[in-house]
Amino acid sequence: MGNLFSIGEILIDFIPHQKGIALKDVDSFTRVPGGAPANVAAAVAKFGGTASLITKVGQDAFGDFLLERLAEAGVKTDKIARTKEANTGLAFVSLREDGERDFSFYRNPSADLLLEASEVNAGWFGPGDVLHFGSVDLVDSPMKKAHVKAIIAAKTNGAFISFDPNVRLPLWDNPKQCRETIQEFIPTAHILKVADDELEFITGIADESVAIASLFTGDVLAVVLTKGANGADLHVQNEKFTSAGYSVKVEDTTGAGDAFTGAFLYQLLKLGAGQDNVETLLKDHHGEILAFANASGALATTGKGAISSLPTKDEVLELMK
Repeated sequence: MGNLFSIGEILIDFIPHQKGIALKDVDSFTRVPGGAPANVAAAVAKFGGTASLITKVGQDAFGDFLLERLAEAGVKTDKIARTKEANTGLAFVSLREDGERDFSFYRNPSADLLLEASEVNAGWFGPGDVLHFGSVDLVDSPMKKAHVKAIIAAKTNGAFISFDPNVRLPLWDNPKQCRETIQEFIPTAHILKVADDELEFITGIADESVAIASLFTGDVLAVVLTKGANGADLHVQNEKFTSAGYSVKVEDTTGAGDAFTGAFLYQLLKLGAGQDNVETLLKDHHGEILAFANASGALATTGKGAISSLPTKDEVLELMK
């Protein structure tokens, strides 16, 4: 079974104790580890896979906290650098009654953005591995160049590439910059995961089928469209597979998409996916892959925080019954 490598942000999510009020009115929070690439790595590790995070944290108490929590989750932390030049990133979250979120980020810059391309070792990646990334750390920074190096190295060495744009507009100078950067990196991925409420923004196309078709550019072999409680659609060239969601009591949606992605990639790793067979495996095993991923995403919404709410494999299989 190959290894998962996630590259990008890790930060502290401050989750409010109160729901249904604006962030400015929240008076107490719970500190939990967060950051989409970190959440995906933790999901894969919790299911029994081998997962590493490639990033940088500050030489501060929050950095210590994150390294400890990742290690507890089973994620390898040997590819996480430390720096005194910036602090570990923070995100304060407010929750609506339905569990959806608003964010306020503190990073100008945060330590993760200072990871240099020279700190990425091309020899880390091999056939059967997957490199996963998002868009949050693709802002103009050393970390963007580190992404480029990692993607080229992973692809050259036979790994397949997974990209979840995970749009967070408050982190960008303007929406146009965010959209253009996402579109720049889409062709580098073999698998693209997009949330239904991000599709039109990313593509600029209102018609869903036309928008999906436009994403098949460059190396893209598959597009996964997640639809929250309504499940997910898997698109490969000229074929579409649909999988229903699961009904659960939602507490906090933070990290639900990452739990889905981690479960999706874990299933592919377990099946021995690589650049040459990932499309065939998705066609042949779409039912079990999507069901497992949907159940994982649903269960992740039943607790507070991302990594702390990730389900076990047994819990996912029980829900699937």
